[in-house]
Amino acid sequence: MKETCQACIHHCSLEPGQTGLCRARKNENGRIICGNYGQVTSLALDPIEKKPLHRYRPGSLILSVGSYGCNLRCSFCQNHEISMAGPEEAGAVSISPEALAQKAEEYKAIGNIGAAFTYNEPLVGWEYVRDSARLIKELGMDNVLVTNGTASREVLEELLPLIDAMNIDLKAFREETYRKLGGDLKTVKEFITRTAADCHVELTTLIVPGMNDGTEEMEEEARWIASLGKDIPLHVTRFFPRYQMADRDATETGRVYRLADTARKYLEHVFVGNC
Repeated sequence: MKETCQACIHHCSLEPGQTGLCRARKNENGRIICGNYGQVTSLALDPIEKKPLHRYRPGSLILSVGSYGCNLRCSFCQNHEISMAGPEEAGAVSISPEALAQKAEEYKAIGNIGAAFTYNEPLVGWEYVRDSARLIKELGMDNVLVTNGTASREVLEELLPLIDAMNIDLKAFREETYRKLGGDLKTVKEFITRTAADCHVELTTLIVPGMNDGTEEMEEEARWIASLGKDIPLHVTRFFPRYQMADRDATETGRVYRLADTARKYLEHVFVGNC
């Protein structure tokens, strides 16, 4: 029986055995399941500033975990080896929520504050995030989510009580740009608005030459963020050639700094990355 996945904006209609656009969710015997549940491709103890989170427990370490799959198709993806991969290419190992929580607790002695769900798009496997985050919360530790904000409202509401901080990619501030990436700006803005009401939120915009590097666009973006809260941190980050844009030059550092200065006219906390 064909079923429709409700995890994100794409609402993939899947026949039995078929996998969705994200390559992580599939129809198994007439039921949509999380195919990448517990399938971990990356695990590392990181400074929390790498998420990036600069205004949430600075100086801490956090256990970062990633799987495979993504519901966008960014030609500049920094982690395309896993985000664009399916189960055959991902090289994942199985780590249960219980094992992940145990590992997070083991690292507590050397400064770990919890777990960060990151690297690929974690919300294509939101059930694993939910189950792991619940156990980590029970241990008195923190949960961080690094996401593109393209999940459904139902997924967000399920997870929000378990998440202490998020970094959300705001990839551009033009609807046509988001369409090219396979996303929807309105959905991301609604995701950010809802999350900022109940969670510590920081935003990241990767400045890609010719895509989102205009001063007027940054003005509009920063004004909108300020309408939610002038104290919401924004990370303005330099693009380096990757994936299908490996033939491009890196963003000029001067352009990144100028756009950061533009954002500072409206926002209290603007950080420059990769410069």
